Amino acid sequence: MNNNQLSKNHKPKFQYGLIGILLLASCSNLDNHRIPTETDKKSVVTADCVPLASWVAPGVGEQSNTEVIANAAQHSVVLLGENHINREHHRWQLQTLAALYTLRPDMVIGFEMFPRRVQAVLDKWIAGELEEKEFLREVQWNLVWSFDASLYLPLFHFARMNKIPMRALNIATSLRKKVTAKGFDNVPEEERGGITRPAKPSKAYLDFLLPIYQQHDRENKKEGEIDHDDADFRLFIAGQQLWDRAMAEVIYSALDVTDENKPLVVGVMGRGHIVHGYGVPHQLHDLGVKDVISLLPWDVGQSCKRLVPGLADAVFGVAPYVSQPTLQSYQRLGIRFEIAHGGAHILQVEKDSIAEESQLQAADVIIKVAGLEVKGTNDLIKVIKRHAPGTWLPLTVKRDDQLIEIIAKFPAVGNK
Repeated sequence: MNNNQLSKNHKPKFQYGLIGILLLASCSNLDNHRIPTETDKKSVVTADCVPLASWVAPGVGEQSNTEVIANAAQHSVVLLGENHINREHHRWQLQTLAALYTLRPDMVIGFEMFPRRVQAVLDKWIAGELEEKEFLREVQWNLVWSFDASLYLPLFHFARMNKIPMRALNIATSLRKKVTAKGFDNVPEEERGGITRPAKPSKAYLDFLLPIYQQHDRENKKEGEIDHDDADFRLFIAGQQLWDRAMAEVIYSALDVTDENKPLVVGVMGRGHIVHGYGVPHQLHDLGVKDVISLLPWDVGQSCKRLVPGLADAVFGVAPYVSQPTLQSYQRLGIRFEIAHGGAHILQVEKDSIAEESQLQAADVIIKVAGLEVKGTNDLIKVIKRHAPGTWLPLTVKRDDQLIEIIAKFPAVGNK
């Protein structure tokens, strides 16, 4: 999304662009996401700082699996990070959940992938009242998350098999839209969904996010002009903090039980909400939850300079991300969207996706796909899923009030 920028007067058409930037930051810059080179793919990648299948406490050193899990189980909250598209990260999450469950069967699992409005569906899933296809349909997976469901289904089945309550951590896109356009204080209290004012961000957090934001605002302002007090940057921060606060509050509510034996609450979310304790941990501390531990997967082969004290309480070495198109049985364009503004309004363009290669951008609106008008979610999804590999898909796109034609070129084998 090289050209997705914020307008200086905060026009509504750019509100989702801000969220799109934030989402991409969660999956790349904030997550230290690394796409392997061809050399990586042909050899076993090792790094001295975090060996494969080993735990390391940043600034301390290697720790045994027994030591890390036993320590985590003594806390009230365990946060498990991820790069959303890395299957190894989700396998690590499942392994860690299973290990924690042996020590703390009184577990609750919160998922960033679900907005609060689908909590009743999660309850029905755990109760065994829904089949897999029904579950994904009722939570509107392709609309609210859209990443390959097979990455997450083992986690959902683990919870269902063991009758572990699942909690929806996320919030409505419309609320994020309002806050990123106006700021938290300018959204009426009755429209905030009960979310309280986020804790003030630390200077370190602002320093961390500023260069990420600057990468996406070069057209509006010259490099070096943006600082902590920039109005658009503050809106960027407001959107991220709203997200962090909302998830922290659901986790807090899961702990707020009358009996003395409080459950172990595990939060599954993007790494960007966890690293350095800036996001959800910071908001939990503000809510009075101090015994929080953050665990992250570490793609071996990345620079050890990133393994700094405070990054997380412990990291676990996993194989780096490698695209595996054969695991996916249908085509994917690589966008997140909602039906708005007369078509499919793009919220996010995934890195290294067909959409990115086709130069689609966040805030674009897909009006037609293969000549057919896009009026509902399935109008776009069905066409893409059944599109033949190795062929081209014409898209009519509205960008800045102009209609343009874009050709999405699908590879001959599988998908990006």
